[in-house]
Amino acid sequence: MAPELSAEVFAIPLESGAHIVYAPLRRAAFVANASAVNLMADLQEGRLPEGADLSPLIELLRRLEIVDAGPELRPVTTFDGPPSPTSVTLFLTTACNLRCTYCYASAGDAPARSMRLDVAQRGIDFVAANAASKGVGTFDINYHGGGEPSANWRVMTESLEYARRTAERLQLEPPRSSAATNGVLTNEQIDWIIANLDGGVSVSFDGLPAAHDRHRLTVLGQPSSERVMHTLRRFDAAGYPYGVRLTVTADLIAQLEDSVEFICTHFGTNRIQVEPAYQLGRWREAPSAETDAFIAAYRRAQRRASARGRQIFFSAARMGQLSNHFCGVTQDTFALSPDGNVSACYEVFSEDNRWSNVFFYGRPSSEGRYQFDLRTLDHLRRQAVENREYCQGCFAKWTCSGDCYHKAIDVTGSLEFAGTDRCHITRELTKDLILERIAGAGGVFWHEPGDDSGAPARGKEVLL
Repeated sequence: MAPELSAEVFAIPLESGAHIVYAPLRRAAFVANASAVNLMADLQEGRLPEGADLSPLIELLRRLEIVDAGPELRPVTTFDGPPSPTSVTLFLTTACNLRCTYCYASAGDAPARSMRLDVAQRGIDFVAANAASKGVGTFDINYHGGGEPSANWRVMTESLEYARRTAERLQLEPPRSSAATNGVLTNEQIDWIIANLDGGVSVSFDGLPAAHDRHRLTVLGQPSSERVMHTLRRFDAAGYPYGVRLTVTADLIAQLEDSVEFICTHFGTNRIQVEPAYQLGRWREAPSAETDAFIAAYRRAQRRASARGRQIFFSAARMGQLSNHFCGVTQDTFALSPDGNVSACYEVFSEDNRWSNVFFYGRPSSEGRYQFDLRTLDHLRRQAVENREYCQGCFAKWTCSGDCYHKAIDVTGSLEFAGTDRCHITRELTKDLILERIAGAGGVFWHEPGDDSGAPARGKEVLL
């Protein structure tokens, strides 16, 4: 009787002619020749070739739980019914002190809209009450949006103070708080962030000052790199947790590795996110950076970072988790526009967005609560990766988790995901990560048995 295949397995070709045999849900992989790949195909058909002694390979497959190991647990979390979030993201303003050429939000191009304090308080009250009723102990408050959150400074600071008072009144732990920022801040703002945003911040900074200043100028057309570097130095001096978000345009791909090394040399962060500039907003008609040249430059930059004990990452290439959700879009993100309406996407922060009817699913109702459009919300929930036909044959699906839904539909104009140029980047960089895991485990095979990092946080366990 042939051994029984007990894992979803992919054969990933390498330039050498070999293949990576990869079982994502077993967190296992090894490099194999064509004969081993053919064996996997035979096992898929329920047969075992005669002749050669295959027992060493079969024993390896058993050790990796690829055969004879019982059913796999899929990392699928499902959502239904009215949402009851315990985290709120406040899109504080569309105003911005910069005019970045590649801004996905085109911040500053239209009259600014800013959130009132009572709008923020309503959202805080809602998630705090949910946290209390669920007994989860605390709630989260995040500052984001289509502009620079600190441009609405009074509401930012007063809303967090209100959130703390609310938590105390409901006998909850103080809320966790974080923000995204362009880093052009006053010393007083830096001091407040260090003292108050315990979840850290993500700072947009493009590395080499000349590269940064080519696309990230102030409202007055002045360079902003020195202001941002001052902020990062202050964060480092205080031991404050922050990450850097580095955006790569097509004209600056060749400088990526030097930009990454500049960050590693001058600043202390261990979180360096590298993304090609999105074809959105002011950059919609610009040359794409989602190319093989980006992949090659990213690999060189990763080697530079590793030499300095750091790592860079691309948002859709991630091996630390298994999930059917790329982000909160498919799991009930609760984000409030300046007018107080509810969006599921950080990039769709305004009711004027061309896709607002897809991502906005709620509005304020009476008695401090919200009215939700479950038809819109359920459409978003169905965009989880297990429901995407295009993704089913992709080896990266349980780590990429379907990538960014908004970027995909904005590029293609279709609500049905059919892949983008980012998919190629994701597969190539995920392949690199698998090879790193194999090398780090001794160079023969990689396996993390019993790892539960991909187990659903809540929802139903789904067996294959």
